[in-house]
Amino acid sequence: MSNEPEQEDDERVRRWRLMLGSRDCDGTGHGLGADDVKIDNCLTALYDAALEQEREGKTRGGSLGASAPGVARWLGDIRSYFPVSVVKVMQQDALERLNIKRMLLEPELLESVEPDVHLVSTLLSLGSAMPNRTKETARMVVRKVVDNLMRRLANPTRQAISGALNRAQRNNRPRHNEMDWQRTIRLNLKHYQAEYKTIIPDRKVGFGRKRSSLKDIILCVDQSGSMAASVVYSGIFASVLASLPAVNTSLVVFDTSVVDLTDKLSDPIEVLFGTQLGGGTDIHRALTYSQSLMRRPSDTIFVLISDLFEGGNVKEMLKVMSQIALSGASCVALLALNDEGAPMYDHTNAAAFAAFGVPSFACTPDLFPELMAAAINKKDLSQWASQHDLLTSRSQ
Repeated sequence: MSNEPEQEDDERVRRWRLMLGSRDCDGTGHGLGADDVKIDNCLTALYDAALEQEREGKTRGGSLGASAPGVARWLGDIRSYFPVSVVKVMQQDALERLNIKRMLLEPELLESVEPDVHLVSTLLSLGSAMPNRTKETARMVVRKVVDNLMRRLANPTRQAISGALNRAQRNNRPRHNEMDWQRTIRLNLKHYQAEYKTIIPDRKVGFGRKRSSLKDIILCVDQSGSMAASVVYSGIFASVLASLPAVNTSLVVFDTSVVDLTDKLSDPIEVLFGTQLGGGTDIHRALTYSQSLMRRPSDTIFVLISDLFEGGNVKEMLKVMSQIALSGASCVALLALNDEGAPMYDHTNAAAFAAFGVPSFACTPDLFPELMAAAINKKDLSQWASQHDLLTSRSQ
């Protein structure tokens, strides 16, 4: 027992040594074992190289090397020494700090990478530059991430939406031919009149009126670079929603132009590769197109997914958003749809949206099904967001 505090101190110093790096100024004087030296080399290859680049203003590949095999070995090493959650962080740091995106054009390298949403975003942004020999491998990586997300998100989305639609279509003032007699009798048994041998129906229950679709859902997604992860999640959710016969789902993506991907929603892979991350932003144009899709605004849920930085005509953008809100559509602006919280966003435009009754907030993928259920049931979305501590902008 007497050695435990000393062992804890050694472990603490070891971790500090690995974090501070191998330079003389680390100050720990702690030696490393064989495995720790390999871990230290992995960390040095990334973070010391990135530091040198920042100091020298260069864009070279650092000590990860200039070849795909060198990066592939490094990726293999970090997967050996670190848990998956840490590997994903280091991969993202390498992409951002060492300018190795071009190396992802090598199929052999892609096979070594731990797939996640950020990697998918990177591959989508490289789509036009990707050689044919890499595209099939890239699709395999994207499909693996999409399959994982579908397993996580599809059932909760279907259950939430189906439950909300069932509640929304209840018919409490049915005509004679719409009566659900079994439920009506069961609900009113307490009103049985013995002397008349009959039930006085205080409440009537009817079958929901049948329609080709009960709600129209339009997802309008900003595909500028800052919204990359949100684009991936939006594509997944749009495909799940499109699989529900009771809702009519449209997916619109935009930068300075607008692309309607609704006809691709049966395959989320095609949806994602139909996007083009990066470029400018023209929200006004996207809102105008989305408005043209609204056939019955009172049964429409409009979700704008954007950080609200408008590169086009701000005045016209606000005018169209006001028209959509006043039409009776249920509207919300999601500043982000990812697991990372609210990004930088245009506070002025968010406040203007709030004045129209359009709340603006970031939403996690796990909460998105509940948000859509709230919209279907015509709940106050500002209140819903406040209950989940999400709301960022309020009307004055």
